[in-house]
Amino acid sequence: MARPVVHTSILRDELLAVTADLVDRSGPARVTLRDVAAAAGTSTTAVYSLFGGKSELLTAVVDDGFRSFANSQAAALSAGLRGLGIAYRSWALNHPALYRLMFGGALAAFTDCQPSTEAAADAIGPLKEAVKTAQSAGSLLPAPVEIIAAAIWGQVHGLVSLELAQVGPPGTDWDAAYDAALDAVARSWTAPPPPGPEIR
Repeated sequence: MARPVVHTSILRDELLAVTADLVDRSGPARVTLRDVAAAAGTSTTAVYSLFGGKSELLTAVVDDGFRSFANSQAAALSAGLRGLGIAYRSWALNHPALYRLMFGGALAAFTDCQPSTEAAADAIGPLKEAVKTAQSAGSLLPAPVEIIAAAIWGQVHGLVSLELAQVGPPGTDWDAAYDAALDAVARSWTAPPPPGPEIR
C-alpha cells in the first residue's frame, strides 16, 4: 500500500512565499493554483490539501504576513516608538512582496480574501502599547491612543511605500529621509514640559 503524501510546514511556507511573489508581479486575478504549484515545485493537489482553494490560499498569505509583521513589532517594542518605526521599515524592505500585498490594495476586490480581524489587530498592538507607555511616562501628548497610533502608522507607511516604489527625487537618501521622518513624528507628538514654579 502506498504511503500518504505528507505535506510539511516547509512546503506550506514555500507556497505562501511564492504566492505573495506571483500576486505582487501579476495581480491576484491572473495567478492560478497551477502557477503557484509550479513555482513551488509541487502539485496542485498539495495546494488544495494544505489550503483548500485560491481564496483560502490568498487569505493565508495575508494572515501569515500580518503575523510575521506583528512578531517583528513585538520584538522591537522594548525600544519604544522609534524602535518600532525602524522595525517597520526593516520588515517591509525584507518582505516587499508581502508588504505590498498586505497594504497595497491588490486584494480589495477579493472580499473573501481579507485578513482576519485578529491578525490585523495584532499587527498594530505593539504600536498602541508603546503609545500608552509613553503617555504614562508623560512624554507623549494625552490624545486618544487610537488616533496617535493611526497617525504615526500613516506617516511611516507613506514613506516606506514611496521607498519601495522608488517614487521620490532622484538620488534620494532613503535612510536619511526615514530618520528625518521619525524625528518629525517624535516632535509632533512629544508632550510639552510641565510648567515651572510660579514666580511671585
